[in-house]
Amino acid sequence: MSHIKLKCNDCFYSHDSNMSILNCKSCGGTVDVEYVESKDVQNKIVLNNGMEMIVPLKYPEKFVSLGEGNTPIIRLPNVEKQLNLDKIFGKLEFMNPTGSFKDRGTFMMISMAIEEKISSVVEDSSGNAGASLSAYCAKTGLEAHIFAPESAPVSKLGQIKTYGAKVHLIKGSRDEVTKKAKRFYQENNYTYASHVLSPYYVEGTKTFAYEIAKQFAFDLPENIIFPVGNGSLIIGCWKGLNELLEQNIIDKIPRLHCVQAEQFIPVIQEINGDSDYRMNDNPFSVAGGISVSFPARKKEVAKIINDSFGIGVSVTDEEIIEWQKFLARKEGVFCEPTSATVFAALKKLFDSNAISKKDSVLLPITGFGLKDKLFV
Repeated sequence: MSHIKLKCNDCFYSHDSNMSILNCKSCGGTVDVEYVESKDVQNKIVLNNGMEMIVPLKYPEKFVSLGEGNTPIIRLPNVEKQLNLDKIFGKLEFMNPTGSFKDRGTFMMISMAIEEKISSVVEDSSGNAGASLSAYCAKTGLEAHIFAPESAPVSKLGQIKTYGAKVHLIKGSRDEVTKKAKRFYQENNYTYASHVLSPYYVEGTKTFAYEIAKQFAFDLPENIIFPVGNGSLIIGCWKGLNELLEQNIIDKIPRLHCVQAEQFIPVIQEINGDSDYRMNDNPFSVAGGISVSFPARKKEVAKIINDSFGIGVSVTDEEIIEWQKFLARKEGVFCEPTSATVFAALKKLFDSNAISKKDSVLLPITGFGLKDKLFV
């Protein structure tokens, strides 16, 4: 008997665990892992920082790893001075093996694929998720098909190809890429290893919460700001924080805020209860990692923001590029534009008195600057 089920986030229908289940068979909603045994279940892994975390794997001792996680946290004194804030921390997620936080979700998803004896997987990605999946497939011998828009950064496409994945470049919007990927995996009877929909991917991003708990000696900052496109990092962090709270390892959960590029604000609209939102034709943002028009998990992200008393803000491309340059030139931190959005959001949250001068703030810096187009 498996120690997990897949539970629908909308109608709460329960499914048996299987990589092929990405949506609820009853209502079509997204699904997440639910642990059905006691809290003493032994299906745990030991993370790089020594903490134990419950996982969906039947054989946790065989999980696939490229050394992901355990990324450093640094103080950002020049950001503090610029914004007149006391305690600003950056978590250097671009120091994961493929240069972005995506490795946190991929290691768990591919570990599940190996357990289920899957040989070929399909993913659609504008860059970082595809690169991550390609690397872990190379490690394990899985065949990887990555669907990406023709407009994806050359550096990211080059990284994917270097790992040996088969790249399918698609003309048109990001949504068209997803449609083509779904048609391809269905026609070829492959597995759709979606970083957007896979419940196992979220189980991997939980590691972010377990790490920051240990790094802050279990006294977490008051605020964390996440860049959000599909929301896998904030969803995993929220799930991990609640597990830690239930185990009395931490005694509070920070306020979780989200930032989106002003051209792509479906999650913010969901937070605000605005059902009349319409996306502009052919929108573009320099923050490619969060340029998502129709995120499948927007309801989940909005609920997390509201339940943690957080706020959703949008930022302009000009603000994003300004902060990307500031971080590089004043802190020596070179991040991709998507990562710089959290700093622009922090300024807005402080200016609106949503965050006070004495509040501590953690900012995940999710991707390395050389992986994206340069705006120098």
